[in-house]
Amino acid sequence: MLPHRPVVNARQFAISSGHQLATEAGYEVLSTGGNAVDAGVAAGIALSVLHSDLVNFAGVAPIMIRMADTGRVITIDGLGTWPRAASVEFFESQFGGAMPEGILRTVVPAAPAAWITALKDFGTMAFGEIAGFAARYAREGFPAYGVFAEFIANHEAGYRRTRENARIYLPQGRPPETGELFVQEDLAGSLQYMIDEEKAAKGSRAEGLQAAYNAFYKGDIAKTICEYHRQHGGFLAMEDMAGYQIRYEEPLEVKFGGEKIYCCGPWSQGISLAQAFAMLDGVSFDQLGHNSPDYIHHVTEALKLVFADREFYVADPLFTDVPDVEILDLDYLKVRASLIDPDKAWKEMPPAGDPRQGRKIIYDKTVHSTAEISGGNAHATKPQDTLPAGGPASADTSYVSVIDVHGNMFSATPSDTSADTEVIPGTGLCPSSRGSQSRGISTSINAVAPGKRPRLTPNPALATKDDKPFMTFGTPGGDVQIQAMVQVYLNATCFGMDMQSAIEAPRFASYSFPSSFAPHDYFPGLLMLEGQLYDETKSDLNARGHSCERWADGTWKAGGVCAVQVDIERGTMQAGADPRRAGYAKGQ
Repeated sequence: MLPHRPVVNARQFAISSGHQLATEAGYEVLSTGGNAVDAGVAAGIALSVLHSDLVNFAGVAPIMIRMADTGRVITIDGLGTWPRAASVEFFESQFGGAMPEGILRTVVPAAPAAWITALKDFGTMAFGEIAGFAARYAREGFPAYGVFAEFIANHEAGYRRTRENARIYLPQGRPPETGELFVQEDLAGSLQYMIDEEKAAKGSRAEGLQAAYNAFYKGDIAKTICEYHRQHGGFLAMEDMAGYQIRYEEPLEVKFGGEKIYCCGPWSQGISLAQAFAMLDGVSFDQLGHNSPDYIHHVTEALKLVFADREFYVADPLFTDVPDVEILDLDYLKVRASLIDPDKAWKEMPPAGDPRQGRKIIYDKTVHSTAEISGGNAHATKPQDTLPAGGPASADTSYVSVIDVHGNMFSATPSDTSADTEVIPGTGLCPSSRGSQSRGISTSINAVAPGKRPRLTPNPALATKDDKPFMTFGTPGGDVQIQAMVQVYLNATCFGMDMQSAIEAPRFASYSFPSSFAPHDYFPGLLMLEGQLYDETKSDLNARGHSCERWADGTWKAGGVCAVQVDIERGTMQAGADPRRAGYAKGQ
């Protein structure tokens, strides 16, 4: 059963993140005069210690920021690129197009650059003041908690891949048990090295931040990572590390009800979140009824159409001509939505649309096969005949959400697991394994290429109302992310729930499309429902053509949403955090 938590009410500021100690770090920063960016970065870096099973300091960290003085929303991609030595031809010739676990799926670590850039351009504090919390948590340890212990136990074989992975994550020769102290001395040392290099710079705040940055990308950390890759057949080299730069990306903006929702661009699945909201805008949800069979069916079918377009069109826009404007065109979305049959579900991933021509299906069915309509060879994925116990896994990532007393907004979704790659000895770091979201086949728009970014699942979001802060929200969960975010947002805005109730309400998720993660499993028609929903709706939904399966109530597979919402009329805030994982909210 899902434990209930009280909604957090605040007047000055609020923060919600994927772990209590990360939230406490951000709260302390806010309490001592830091702004939302300072607090969000402190919590985000802390999550890379507290959630190092799912978040790595050397991983990814997409960030969305809205500063009150300008009202402009900016996005930092926080996403690494494939090294210069990587090629799709290598994966085709050596692995038949598969993306093996381990060192070969490593892309350039992006999170440190994202955190430091956010601090430099929008924060007020030094790196040491911000990263000191994480360094302490790593050095002194923290009690292992349920989801953390469960993930490591479920991936024990991955952690036994190398001696170093096993030494850190199986410290007594076995997975840690809930309540046992978990210490990461090498990771503490890496963070402390960056803090010390900042102090040694003895210049301005900006010069100190640059010194911390250089310590990671040009100093001993980079050298250690790259030497390990050289010795073990990896791709990363010093020129990749030293030459890496994060990108400021314009957010996508869509209208939903009386709000504007800002989403990440097509370098991530943020464009799919935007498309889902735009397609659902104007639907009479009160008539459908919250979590009724009609409601679940309509939202699920809309999401299937969105995922079909994602598979066909969405990839790094620096390498692919993504029709982002056309995908969000209201006329296109209207004809696309006409494919939703209230009485019948698509039994597989629907065909992609043709946004450039404004057509609901890209090909004429009389000429092209269903496989071609769904993406053809570029996205060929064999449907799975058997379902893992409890449904497909969605464990990755964490999230942090902040709104401060000035109305500054911060939303970030750091990620990258430690079970599918290798810890670099002496550093405690697992450089980003986000290459798992690329394809090793040249016919795919998401094929590996030097300098190319994998299409990213993490996608923080925020919303405004009447040009004022309204909500920061996000979640872990891979392909479940945008599904959980949509449901929580609808719960709060269309069904009038407080923020915590909106998060705790039962969820559902479709898997009727290829997974974003290698080996890109595909379960045609599969619709997972938390226990209460399954019991109440399965018969009706199965009759419409869904293949419903049961999640346990409160499963972490349904995401771990965190959010802060502003009551503009009252001048107060509500913050909520998902008890499905280890989320925790706090405000003042």
